[in-house]
Amino acid sequence: VALALAMNSIISLKVRSTFQSIVYLPHFFSWVLVVTVFVQVLGADGLVSNWIMDGGGERLDFTSNPDTFTFLVWMQWAWKDAGWGMIIFLAALASINPSLYEAAASDGANRWRRMWHITLPGIRPVIILLLILQIGGILSVGFEQYQLQRQAVGYQATEVLDTYVYYQSIVGSQGESFGTAAGLFKGVIGLILILVANNIAHRLGEQGIYQKS
Repeated sequence: VALALAMNSIISLKVRSTFQSIVYLPHFFSWVLVVTVFVQVLGADGLVSNWIMDGGGERLDFTSNPDTFTFLVWMQWAWKDAGWGMIIFLAALASINPSLYEAAASDGANRWRRMWHITLPGIRPVIILLLILQIGGILSVGFEQYQLQRQAVGYQATEVLDTYVYYQSIVGSQGESFGTAAGLFKGVIGLILILVANNIAHRLGEQGIYQKS
């Protein structure tokens, strides 16, 4: 949301288009490329580690430290998918009637008040919708992202539901039926979470994923 608001405030169309393309580009990168980029930047022989050593510090490897792995995963996810969310919110911002901003400005409202009373309420349905969908996919944290870093970080730090099911059903002896049951369980839990979150949104007066009749 913050990235979309910052992008929307850029007056120059050329600068906005260029910055938008740069931010959105990583969405098309595979997880193999994303992990490789982070290893080149934050790995033992990466740019950050070399800068620290040039300053007299010790060599650090942020990509193989289990204690910082959760933060690393969030950084990778943000870099890869922040542009996708930005595009959605920019589309929502474009649907807001410009006359509302003009009327507020003529009444003396500054930029912050216009954002708080016009922009955020205007994109609130989209925020609620994406939040509900994200809650439904809370168990799908990304098998490929964790599996690619399992050897460097260790299985304990990278063990999530998808990797557990893979090693139990495909690599292990549980068989495909175990993987099928786990996938069905994950789908049912995701559906329940979506319905519960959507019901809460309706109780709070929001539209949710559909408009309640």
